[in-house]
Amino acid sequence: MAEFSLELNEDQLQIQKWVHEFAADVIRPAAPEWDEREEFPYPVVEQAAEIGLYGWEFMAEGMSGDPTGLTLPVAIEELFWGDAGIGMAIMGSGLAAAGIVASGTPEQVIEWIPQCYGTPDKIGLGAFAASEPDAGSDVAGYRTRAVYDEATDEWVLNGTKAWITNGGIADVHVVVAVVDPELGSKGHASFVVPPGTKGLSMGQKYKKHGIRASHTAEVVLDDVRVPGRCLLGGKEKLDERLARVRRGEKGNAQAAMQTFEATRPAVGAQALGVARAAYEYALDYAKEREAFGRKIIMNQSIAFMLADMATEIDATRMLIWRAAWLGKNGQFKNAEGSMAKMKAGRVATWVTERAIQILGGYGYVREYPVERWHRDAKIHDIFEGTEQIQQLVISRAISGLRIE
Repeated sequence: MAEFSLELNEDQLQIQKWVHEFAADVIRPAAPEWDEREEFPYPVVEQAAEIGLYGWEFMAEGMSGDPTGLTLPVAIEELFWGDAGIGMAIMGSGLAAAGIVASGTPEQVIEWIPQCYGTPDKIGLGAFAASEPDAGSDVAGYRTRAVYDEATDEWVLNGTKAWITNGGIADVHVVVAVVDPELGSKGHASFVVPPGTKGLSMGQKYKKHGIRASHTAEVVLDDVRVPGRCLLGGKEKLDERLARVRRGEKGNAQAAMQTFEATRPAVGAQALGVARAAYEYALDYAKEREAFGRKIIMNQSIAFMLADMATEIDATRMLIWRAAWLGKNGQFKNAEGSMAKMKAGRVATWVTERAIQILGGYGYVREYPVERWHRDAKIHDIFEGTEQIQQLVISRAISGLRIE
């Protein structure tokens, strides 16, 4: 077990510097254009792939090759400091990869994760499809079905998924579906839908408040047939788990929640990057802007806001790093992943709002980036479990009771 330390090692410091330079030199200059276009920023992602920032090797090192668990959150904070929409475009395939790692066999991990990223010459995309039009946080409400066709050793998937990052444009879709409706959320399983599979199509593409450079759409599954080997974990393992649940015994965590809990510190790091960007910009602005004959930072009302912003950002980073380390080494005891994600979403929304306030009218116009950062921040209160869902998870963990 790695020792927990607040001091990054030399490799992590180099990665932090490397990603920050890419964010400053490539992402930030491109961010306003892709926010306005509301399109997937293929040229920027291709540049990230060329330097090894977008690729399965980097994700494998960050997800499994780092005993401290801190490398990925550190890199993600820098990416989202650059821009959350483009950062999500670069990191979005990682959610599909996490879903494969969470439920798949070693052979499936080796086969499918590289296809989520492709190569620098021909990038690929991955999508994790869990939420549905009538069931986001309510994972027990999923209706997408997967039925096994024993004659052909195929699974047949039908349903509609909603709010899916890279949905419909991805090469590899990881789909959470119901295999036994009577078991509720414990009757779910995850499936890989390979590139070019018939019956999978993109539904509506969402026009979003923020993270506009990230593609978000519905995924429609109409008699999608996938080979039996595309069931993550394999049928034998699934049958054993379902049998245990039917006998009233404890089963493993259901498919979507396994993935979400593993990625919550990373989502917190996304929000942290946005918050830090807004804080740093507001601090620089306050040190330069003059009103009533002096720099506005000389007014306690401004200086104290900045002091609170800095404190909340640092406190959030500590929660994220602790959760990332626990997730890697000791497992969560009191839903620390949810604590980190909840705190980060709240802080990002609050800090970016304060940044607008410090800039005044300038903060409200698109000529200045803080209004975009404010729009980008809010999603972190919502996706991968709303603030209220995090409260529910935490309250159950600390009480040991089934809080409803």
